[in-house]
Amino acid sequence: MRQNIYAFIEENEDVRNYLRIQPIWYKRLMRNPQHLDQLETEAKYFFKKSIPHRVSKFSDGVQVASMMLHMFQAMNNSGS
Repeated sequence: MRQNIYAFIEENEDVRNYLRIQPIWYKRLMRNPQHLDQLETEAKYFFKKSIPHRVSKFSDGVQVASMMLHMFQAMNNSGS
C-alpha cells in the first residue's frame, strides 16, 4: 500500500475503523488509490458524521430545547 494512503488511514480513526468493518476497501485502494475520497465519504456516512447527519442532529437538539422551553412556560403559566 502506498505510504501516503497508509498515513491517511492511520491519521483518521473513522476511516481506520471503517476499513476493519469493510475490508474489501483494502483491495479497492490497492487497485485504485484515487478512491480514497470515496472511502472517506462512506466512512462519514457510516458513522453518521456527514453534514446532513450533523444538521439533523442539531435540528433535533433545537427541537428538544424548544419543547422544554414550551413546557417550562406552560408550567409557569399554570402555576401563577
